[in-house]
Amino acid sequence: MQRYDELMFTPAVQALQDVEGAREMYARSYGARTRPLGEDDIGFITSRTSFYMASVSETGWPYVQHRGGPAGFLKVIDDHTLAFADYKGNKQHISHGNVASDDRVSLFLMDYPRKARMKLQGHARFEEAVDNPDLAAQVASDGQGRVERVVTIKLVAFDWNCPQFITPRFDAGEIAQLVGPEMDNLNARIAELEAENAALRGAG
Repeated sequence: MQRYDELMFTPAVQALQDVEGAREMYARSYGARTRPLGEDDIGFITSRTSFYMASVSETGWPYVQHRGGPAGFLKVIDDHTLAFADYKGNKQHISHGNVASDDRVSLFLMDYPRKARMKLQGHARFEEAVDNPDLAAQVASDGQGRVERVVTIKLVAFDWNCPQFITPRFDAGEIAQLVGPEMDNLNARIAELEAENAALRGAG
């Protein structure tokens, strides 16, 4: 893995950091960030239900695509390789076409409830599922249909962002986890009151 700052902090970026007095601070903090994916990183990646992937067109325009699926649909193949299934979609093939001419991509993974975000840079490849059936079976998710292609990403660098300005948001499953115990208590209390009410009516 490369250091994220060495990959992403171009001379133009560094010039702006110099104005803010931030360049030396980043140089110190990024000094040890060349490790492969660790256990916590992998746990975060494989628990995501969505991510955003940016690519660049032949004309230089950036394009950001949303990818979603059940938790674990973004697979960690090894400590520097990710993969996910490409299913039949709207047939625009923008990311696919972009990667064919420039395989560099950027991924943005969000955890809104915990206000965490991870960004990863790498080289992507679209491969027909029939050409690699074993990997296609590995990345398939139940109920998502037939895998048409497999997208693999060889990571070059990654980094974690600060939680500032992330507004917590919760999906239906996360809300159920939060309010589930309270709902169980409420339903149990309602049942008790209904039973008491029925007993009082019977006694009268």
